[in-house]
Amino acid sequence: MPQEIKTISLTGVNCYLVKTGAGGYVLIDTGFPMRRSSLEKELESSGCKPGYLTLILITHGDFDHTGNAAYLRKKFASKIAMHPGETEVVESGDMSLSRKSTPFLSRIIFSFLKLGKSDRFTPDLYVDDGYDLSGYGFNARVLHVPGHSKGSIGILTAEGALFCGDLLVNTAKPALNTLADNASEINASFEKLKGLEINIVYPGHGKPFPMEQLLSNLR
Repeated sequence: MPQEIKTISLTGVNCYLVKTGAGGYVLIDTGFPMRRSSLEKELESSGCKPGYLTLILITHGDFDHTGNAAYLRKKFASKIAMHPGETEVVESGDMSLSRKSTPFLSRIIFSFLKLGKSDRFTPDLYVDDGYDLSGYGFNARVLHVPGHSKGSIGILTAEGALFCGDLLVNTAKPALNTLADNASEINASFEKLKGLEINIVYPGHGKPFPMEQLLSNLR
């Protein structure tokens, strides 16, 4: 049976709540800290209460995806999982640390978008390419898809749903994200996706879309 997926949109960034086969929940990304109360209301209305959120998956360390992770871990007694390449970012709050080359203007922007001290954290679990999430009742595996940042990951379910973080976006139309730290890596990550059975994409920004729609746009 396909797992239930709820999209939670918070000021332009998406979080995804998945109801697992084990009766618990997995949350993919956590949004901005200033939208914490809205996120909590969405979790509560979905039946996700303290003790039921088994895992928080972080696609990458940017402020708009990690802002509520530490708070939710404490409140819900859950674990945080992410790629080790993003550890410095979430421990320091500095988004530039997961990027090889950060333009001067971006560094200025990042300086205003840091995690506050209380929102910084060390992950409980490190995941890399091929990591099986079935131990958390989530029939899915992790894909390492660097390019937007060095430790960016996606999550691909057995039913072909891809949670892609910021690798792909749908702000104007489905597209490969132009905000790439490393162009060759993000292109390689996209080529990797083409070889997989993906039906629908759940991006970090914009509405979900069929993978075929993106591929047809590029033909």
